Amino acid sequence: MAASYDRRVLELLTNNGCHLVRQGRHPIYYSPISKKNFPVPSGIKSRHTANEILEQAGLPKTF
Repeated sequence: MAASYDRRVLELLTNNGCHLVRQGRHPIYYSPISKKNFPVPSGIKSRHTANEILEQAGLPKTF
């Protein structure tokens, strides 16, 4: 079974001040660090996708 990074990514985002802007097919989050909105898909199975989301939020790669 492949690892799912959803919970860990969302935990890192919220611990660093990111918050939900809009709910939808892919929820949109806002980062006060990068001052950008970015999508966070559910069911993140790839560490590359997880790291890309963190990069868009202005956070260091973790996975």
